[in-house]
Amino acid sequence: MKEDFFKLIDQYLHYLQNIKKYSPLTVKTYKAPLLDMLVQSELYEEDGRIILDITKYRIKISRQNNKTINKKLSTIRSFLGFLETKNIIITLTGANSVKSAQTLPKPLSTDKIYEALENADEKQKLIVLLIYSFGLRISELADLKLSHLNKTHITVTGKGDKQRQIPSNKTVNELLEKYIEEKKPKEFIFEKNSKKYTIRQLQYAVEKLFKKIGIKATPHQLRHSFATDLLNNGARINDISELLGHSSLKATGIYTKLNTNIKLKQYNTSHPLSKKK
Repeated sequence: MKEDFFKLIDQYLHYLQNIKKYSPLTVKTYKAPLLDMLVQSELYEEDGRIILDITKYRIKISRQNNKTINKKLSTIRSFLGFLETKNIIITLTGANSVKSAQTLPKPLSTDKIYEALENADEKQKLIVLLIYSFGLRISELADLKLSHLNKTHITVTGKGDKQRQIPSNKTVNELLEKYIEEKKPKEFIFEKNSKKYTIRQLQYAVEKLFKKIGIKATPHQLRHSFATDLLNNGARINDISELLGHSSLKATGIYTKLNTNIKLKQYNTSHPLSKKK
């Protein structure tokens, strides 16, 4: 029975890559836990049902962090959901899902971003402004090409090769025009010796800049700043979700919690009845 399941896993991975258009790297992250799970699990029939008992696999991964465990369990459930579309019904046992604590994002304040920009060289300034102005993932920035630029917007290729358009602004356009004229990149915005910058090179540029002003910061915090600043200034959560390239509003919803926390803190520090005498 397990031999047939290996074939079904191959069909599922083929579906992810060729129908869902997931990248080879993403498909690989689905493949590993599925194969490991099947080796460690028991598969049998009982009362006319096919039972997949992953207790042994669940014990094996029990020392991993909660987010990793839940991601692997989610992969298994997605695979079983795929099988249901083929009228193959599997009863899953032994999953015991773990609830992971949802940590709020930690955006950088606008003041700190401006302070860093005052200390930035031309390349660092452009990297920071592109992430902060467009809410880019660092991988999306590394893949940004000259052909993706437009006076009114930029075209970004995100997860699952999904494209989205993000409105541009005069400040970024002027800086881009100057940078391109001086550096003369051939294909990608950020290149060195005709090769695009790696994700690590871009990360290091951001970390090095913020270190100048005594802050330990990451590119992803700039993406958080993009989202929270839009939300705090009245942008709709649906629009922010589209701009970030989120596949669902659930991923964007965490920023509303952050927004509520900020408002609560402001209330507690400004309302007369909340102040200590």
